Amino acid sequence: MKRLNNYAFLLFASMIMISIISCKRNDGYNQPVSTDKTKPGVVTNIKVDNYNGGSYITYDLPNSANILYVLAKYQIRDKVDRETKSSYYTDTVNVEGFAKEQDYNVTLYTVSRANVMSDPITVKVHPKTPVFELVQQTSVLQTDFGGVNIRALNPLKREIGVIITAFDKSTNAMEIQDQYYTKEDTIDYSARGFNTDSRQFGVYITDKFGNISDTLKKTLNPLFEELLDKSQFSVYQLPTDSPIGYGWVLPNLWDGKTDGSSSGWHTDPGAPVPYLCTFNVGRTYRLSRFIMWERPDTDQKYAFNHGNPKVFSLWGSNLPSPRDAQLPISAPVGAVVGDWINLANYRYPNPPSGLPVGSTNAADNAFVLAGVNFNVPLDAPPVHFLRLCVSQTWSAGNIAHVMELSLYGQPQ
Repeated sequence: MKRLNNYAFLLFASMIMISIISCKRNDGYNQPVSTDKTKPGVVTNIKVDNYNGGSYITYDLPNSANILYVLAKYQIRDKVDRETKSSYYTDTVNVEGFAKEQDYNVTLYTVSRANVMSDPITVKVHPKTPVFELVQQTSVLQTDFGGVNIRALNPLKREIGVIITAFDKSTNAMEIQDQYYTKEDTIDYSARGFNTDSRQFGVYITDKFGNISDTLKKTLNPLFEELLDKSQFSVYQLPTDSPIGYGWVLPNLWDGKTDGSSSGWHTDPGAPVPYLCTFNVGRTYRLSRFIMWERPDTDQKYAFNHGNPKVFSLWGSNLPSPRDAQLPISAPVGAVVGDWINLANYRYPNPPSGLPVGSTNAADNAFVLAGVNFNVPLDAPPVHFLRLCVSQTWSAGNIAHVMELSLYGQPQ
């Protein structure tokens, strides 16, 4: 026992010493860790590798153990300065955020552990076209139901902002109406809430460095849309529809309850994929969009989990009494199977937090509770009957469930 006590004491003492040493260590750039005031040498053998909106600058460090980091100073646009630091563990500094494809001067300094700077070395870089400009060059404005639709390509998947403006009669100027931020490679976004009066819309692209593209402008007449009257909806049961489970019957899908405190539509465990339900919307509509409320967290982790749809499609028919047909797990938009046409294919967005399934947080659950808006293609045909076809859920299990659907469109 005495030997054990001595061992415990030595272990505890060692932990204290390690803690003291750790507290004294400083890996930062700002605090001097040396009293050597000798001016460090400059970097040499400099090479530049340009990319969209930035450049990698590689170099050889001077032969000195007193180097702390390399500092790059540069302007990304008029009167906007940036600094980038790269530790002595690497041989590359990344300079980014440039507003144009042109020559820029970057000044490099070697900085010692005593915060002494070397003489400056100026390097010329020529970044390629910035991503925000590339996205703007592909941007297309077109009329949409209740507003305007913006489509663009972001193949490099960089963080950009899509800023939508519209003419405001009260200020007699173009005012920001909506802002959309994304890293997705394909942008298809609509700003809504406008009447059908003709007005000028605009869109410009920005990035995290505050760069702004020119504004693309177009005069458009938003199309009329209305919320479909759910009191006119009814079940249109077909033989291939998935059996109902746990009493969560199909009319719950349009009962206006979205928070998970009551039931929605739920299939019976073990039903084959795809999971299907069919209903009548009461009259013929040219659909514009819909909002889906998936099952949120309650006593269990349902958000981005369980039977919530991850990949699904919407099928429609405008026949008086469309016949049953076994819908495929996947099909291209516009595919026709019997009396049914595939209006669109969808993938529910990933959790905003980026956390894996089963580990989502409160913000992810709030995202689910708010409902997610999905557009129906402008060229989709009018329909009177709809089939929701779920081909994959977040848990990849043997059930599917949805709390609520709200559909918008133009009556025909």
